[in-house]
Amino acid sequence: MKPGLQKGQLIRWKDDRGFGFIQPADGSKEVFLHISELKDTNRRPVAGDTIYYYVVPEKGGKLRASKAYIESGTPNAVSSNSKGAFKTRSLSKVPVFKTILVSSIPLFGAVHFALTTTIVFPLILYAVMSLLTFGLYADDKSRAQKGKWRTPENTLHLFELTGGWFGGFIAQQTLHHKSSKSSYQAVFWTIVVIHYTLWLIWLLFGKSLLR
Repeated sequence: MKPGLQKGQLIRWKDDRGFGFIQPADGSKEVFLHISELKDTNRRPVAGDTIYYYVVPEKGGKLRASKAYIESGTPNAVSSNSKGAFKTRSLSKVPVFKTILVSSIPLFGAVHFALTTTIVFPLILYAVMSLLTFGLYADDKSRAQKGKWRTPENTLHLFELTGGWFGGFIAQQTLHHKSSKSSYQAVFWTIVVIHYTLWLIWLLFGKSLLR
């Protein structure tokens, strides 16, 4: 082990906020770890990981980890091909059954609406807003990892409400962003229920409403 390099276990990790705490192997005071200080690793940290790091003292006696890496990760530079493969594996983990289940009623409703009225705007809106919302999720996660100013949650919810909730759902499943924050999930699923309700109303009473 290099001089000054410490070893500890990640005992708490808040993935949606990009930080956690390390319990040093010698049993000393917990050390704060931000995602931006994890270098050259090929996966997200989880509680229980063994972390190697350097200690940086801060005001108030707090300790912060610097130049850290996960024991099971790769302490050397990871090639761009490896990073690309990792991203591909992450995207391949989309839960197909859950995705179909969540999107079935709104998608069927939007298709039925287009066939009945010849208006395809809802389908186009869903596609465009979902892509934009997915992009916002990805950007917000990148900002969290780098410790930059975050996208307000109300902005994410607004995009979801205006049709991007499906893109938000895919982002939560593939990027593991905002998926474990209960308060955020409560608002997100309320938005999904609103869309479901509107499309169910259309499917059940749409024809009579057009008369």
